[in-house]
Amino acid sequence: MSFSTATNPTPFGVFDDDSDFQDEADNMITFVKRKLGDDILSVELTKKQIWGNFEEALFEYGSILNQYQTKSQLMEFMGMPAAGELDDSGDPIDHANKFPRSNLEYLTRFAEPYATEANIGGSYSTISGSIAMVSGQQDYDINTDLKDANGDTLFDGAQNANPKTRLKISEIFHYSPQAAYRFFDTTSAINYLNNEMSFESFTPETIFYVLPVFEDILRAGQLDLSNRVRRSNYSYKVQGTNLRLFPAPTDDSAKRIFVSVRTFNNPVDTGNTDETITGVSNMGNIPFGNIQFSKINSIGHQWIRQMCLALSKEQLGLIRSKFSSIPIPGQELTLNGTELVTQGREDKKELITQLKEMLDSMTYDKLIETQALRAENLQKQLRFIPMPDGKAIFTG
Repeated sequence: MSFSTATNPTPFGVFDDDSDFQDEADNMITFVKRKLGDDILSVELTKKQIWGNFEEALFEYGSILNQYQTKSQLMEFMGMPAAGELDDSGDPIDHANKFPRSNLEYLTRFAEPYATEANIGGSYSTISGSIAMVSGQQDYDINTDLKDANGDTLFDGAQNANPKTRLKISEIFHYSPQAAYRFFDTTSAINYLNNEMSFESFTPETIFYVLPVFEDILRAGQLDLSNRVRRSNYSYKVQGTNLRLFPAPTDDSAKRIFVSVRTFNNPVDTGNTDETITGVSNMGNIPFGNIQFSKINSIGHQWIRQMCLALSKEQLGLIRSKFSSIPIPGQELTLNGTELVTQGREDKKELITQLKEMLDSMTYDKLIETQALRAENLQKQLRFIPMPDGKAIFTG
């Protein structure tokens, strides 16, 4: 009985349709039995048992390789389609045997909380509204007093009572922000006018200089602080969802203060449409499938053969351990089951250790370190090349 004609030759049947696996499986019978001494003493293993060990060895090899690929590139896959999802053709997504292109998507996502706090981006929604100021009233609650453009209350108080949702005031627009318009010529009448009317200025008397960007930022900060302290008679204090104005408004005219509020929902449900939340989140759902035997080179083939032999040796030992000895005419035959089990497990451990040590030195980070060291050593070697008269060698 050959592998291709056997019924259910392996327990899981994952590789049964691979022609290379089929050919190797028949050869594995001869390899294992001869290594275990079948020509001298019968080896109590069936073909299906050896084929099952062959399948397990291939599973182990693919699993270890995928673990180290995950260690190298998990960041690149975070948020991408997860294991079990389908591609555009309706086939399961499988990134095994593929080299992922590096990107900064993970770092960008990691920086989103800082962008949110700086009001320059992020994943959480920002809601804008306005509060009508009332004469003599200093305190306002955004849960009840914040209104939209139609005058409707944005929050009804239930939001704040929900422990899964928090509100935070992010910006309050109560002063003129056009500080940058007065960098160069503070005496320009047009600059004074644009600051009040909020239009951009181009003044003929302005002389522009090429200055570092940080100087512009520092000047803007100084002018902004000057406006708040010297020009504005108003300030505010935020405590939770309560907004306190200083001083208290003194008239009942239809003046409004504009507020931006951030909502903080469940981290995996920010309120925005983001399908990547259900994508890769850990090693357990990264879309790495089983590696087919035909996609493995000779290095992997030899490791799989040795692992299959170690598994078969352990299995044969377990079988023989059921009987410590067999009576034969005139004496008893002592079986070496315990010894085979011990040796098989030691061989397995050694093979796995060797493979992991090799892969540890070949993760993408280690490869980059090796390449950098090689380049550095090459530069050192090139320094010893003699320079002929009238010529020079430039390296680097």
